Amino acid sequence: MAQYAPQGFKMLPTVVKNLLIINVIVFMATVVLERYGYANITSMCALNAIPTGRFRIWQLITYMFMHANIEHIFFNMFALWMFGYVLENFWGSRRFLFYYLVCGIGAGLCNLLVPGWGVTVGASGAVYGILLAFGMTFPNERIYLYFLMPIKAKWFVIGYAAIELLEGLFRADGVAHFAHLGGMLFGLLLILYWRKHPFSRF
Repeated sequence: MAQYAPQGFKMLPTVVKNLLIINVIVFMATVVLERYGYANITSMCALNAIPTGRFRIWQLITYMFMHANIEHIFFNMFALWMFGYVLENFWGSRRFLFYYLVCGIGAGLCNLLVPGWGVTVGASGAVYGILLAFGMTFPNERIYLYFLMPIKAKWFVIGYAAIELLEGLFRADGVAHFAHLGGMLFGLLLILYWRKHPFSRF
């Protein structure tokens, strides 16, 4: 298990703080502007499937900052803070931001391959990548499931991945399960690369 106790450990480090702020601002702006008919931000910034003809390359980034409702953004931002602040303190801001964006873009690319999928919004793919990174970096750290039952991070991550796979294969519930798995996949590949090349730019 990795151990880290830096001086100046922050509960709200720079990148996590700014991601939280940007996501909240975009969500509020989308609600206000679309409610009063000033702009259709969702059409421009959500990740549209390629067959719709509305796909634009920038949507692979902008969709990460869009959310469907209050519950969606709350749980994504809570998970981003809960696991992200530890990783940013451990990795440093630059590596953490790069990892977050790679997971989010990778999640979007994977979801574009899902037949019949329409529009994708949310930071979930990037957040699932962060969850995987936490489990790989601190595998024996205990997470309290529903704030009650302790479970080691590695089993928590494996369980979540298995649930996402099963639900993606057998449950049509409007949730982008394969985007979540895509975020974890790209995160896994990046972490393995960093472990093999520890003296890379980061």
